[in-house]
Amino acid sequence: MAKKRRTPQEATIDPTAQEMLIFAEGLDIGTAFTRADDMAACPIGSDGMCCKICSMGPCRITKDGQTGVCGATVDTIQARNLIRGISAGAAAHSDHGRGMAFTLKEVANGEIEGYVIRDVAKLRTLAAGYDIPIEGRSPSEVADDLADLYLSQFGQQSGVVITTKRAPEQRQKLWEKTGVMPRGIDREIVECLHRTHIGDDQDAEHILQHAVRTAVGDGWGGSMIATDISDILFGTPAPVLGNANLGVLKEDYVNIVVHGHEPTLSEMIVSVTQYPEIIEYAKATGAEGINVSGICCTANEILMRQGIPVAGNFLQQELAILTGAVDSMVVDVQCIMQAIVGIAKHFHTEIVTTSDKVKIKGATHIQFDEHHAIDIAKQIVRRGVDNYKNRGEVQIPDAVQQMVPGFSHEYINYALGGSFRASLRPLNDAIMSGRIRGVAAIVGCNNPRDQHDYLHTYITKELLQQDVLIVETGCSAIACAKDGLMLGEAGIDLDQVGPGLREICETGGIPPVLHMGSCVDNSRILTILTQVVAEGGLGDDIDQIPALGLAPEWMSEKALSIGTYCMASGAYVIFGGSSPVEGKPDRIPESGIVPKFISEGWEKLYGGKIEFMADPDDIIKASLDHIDKKRAALGLPEYDPTRFGQSGDARMLAFEELPLAEKRESLYGVPVA
Repeated sequence: MAKKRRTPQEATIDPTAQEMLIFAEGLDIGTAFTRADDMAACPIGSDGMCCKICSMGPCRITKDGQTGVCGATVDTIQARNLIRGISAGAAAHSDHGRGMAFTLKEVANGEIEGYVIRDVAKLRTLAAGYDIPIEGRSPSEVADDLADLYLSQFGQQSGVVITTKRAPEQRQKLWEKTGVMPRGIDREIVECLHRTHIGDDQDAEHILQHAVRTAVGDGWGGSMIATDISDILFGTPAPVLGNANLGVLKEDYVNIVVHGHEPTLSEMIVSVTQYPEIIEYAKATGAEGINVSGICCTANEILMRQGIPVAGNFLQQELAILTGAVDSMVVDVQCIMQAIVGIAKHFHTEIVTTSDKVKIKGATHIQFDEHHAIDIAKQIVRRGVDNYKNRGEVQIPDAVQQMVPGFSHEYINYALGGSFRASLRPLNDAIMSGRIRGVAAIVGCNNPRDQHDYLHTYITKELLQQDVLIVETGCSAIACAKDGLMLGEAGIDLDQVGPGLREICETGGIPPVLHMGSCVDNSRILTILTQVVAEGGLGDDIDQIPALGLAPEWMSEKALSIGTYCMASGAYVIFGGSSPVEGKPDRIPESGIVPKFISEGWEKLYGGKIEFMADPDDIIKASLDHIDKKRAALGLPEYDPTRFGQSGDARMLAFEELPLAEKRESLYGVPVA
């Protein structure tokens, strides 16, 4: 009997996505949503109880006392599966950082075209923090030394990854004590694979401790390096006005959609589309011009720095093609569905792969090389322009939502203290007073087995009502942007935010949900938490702050690495949906060992823990309970929303509506004729 498919309304809360799913259904074109409905998840594999690391298997554990052919127990198998996922996620983000470091090195030595050092101040600040001489030296000289330092962290065999020195001092000591301080980014990833080879590490807790070491090398190493260099080369983000959703595609323009994660490619595509000769080339085809938009984390990169519109998040890559308006979808690495090539065959869209790490059968491959970045970017753009004449009918949903992204940790400090008194003091004070109950970082992917965008937006809205300030990255940020939560107006709407948070948003002129970048930019959140600790009043380590991390619709191995390094930093991390190591403790007792260790065991060691919850209301309750527990431990006032809500501006507006006599009485305390 065929499995029942969800309606478009059950599959996604986004009206534009619903429209395109209805359109796809009429054309009998499958999408990730229908494939998820048709493909039942393997119940053994989804619980992490299937081992296939050697040819004696695959071995499936289905009953108590059963082991693999080699004798591996279910807890060993689950730990191996989990660490392999974490190592793959760490490899993806850290390899991105390595690529950025090579680019910085080549820019410093004048070896590649089109790229310049845009944020000299950040370059100098970072270099000075690592004792690289900066006085009397050119930006190129400093950048060359910083690039060498960063590159050395990948192949380093001993010592510690130097960027971990940016963590709170107490956290660094804890990592040293527990033996999880990363020695070299690549070394820890390779050791994950060695430990999980047949016949190697067979102690679940020992395996998972190395998972922590690997993830710390990603979050406080490779990912942090990637963010640092992106800011140096392309500029540190500050708020800009942007637009989001499929309605950003334009009927009379050549539409080039960039999708993936590498800003070296997307920034150059954006740059060459502004060349007068390229614009004229497009107009010669009858188009009004060229419209660039983004999907997934590439979208976040060019949105934050250039204000380029976002066409959608992960699950909208197929839907963008379904509009018939995309002339070229240019992809690089990570989160790219092979299915886009098949869907593109129904339309005129050309899929262009650009990385030597990613080729898709049926796509056009144009290898991107930073040494010839401008010429290759022009070639890619011209192909998109040439394809415009092949366009048929288009169906672009009429929905665009404005947003304000670009809240780097540097800008947040500036916004709260100005150029000369940049500080997180107002944020700490707001948390201590209770105006802000706590902070939640909501990050991660979309998963077609969930209702698209629902968990991200529902959990965000519920926490905002409870005066929890939200910071977001990646596809989660795009979900909330499409729902209007990244505008200043949302911060002063008591139907959307609690009274204390409203005062903060109103005073600071900020949205209640702060867009902090792409998924690799979770390192910005780590930096903010470290600065909160350094500012004082909220403990001496991250695990004491009333804050937590959430990944409501996670699906990728990168999410596992992100969750693990946030846990190792002291955060309570909740993943929505199913656990990859859930097991069946009622039938197979040993299958409860790993879930218990990553929660209770890791909490004892690091003050942070990881849990998986399917019910969003359970996630919200657990989040608020955690925040309140941390407030109580710090001796902060118990959360009381009735204490706030009448900020200066709110009172002023109410005052303006009073009759003149009541205004005078309000001012002077007695009736005045």
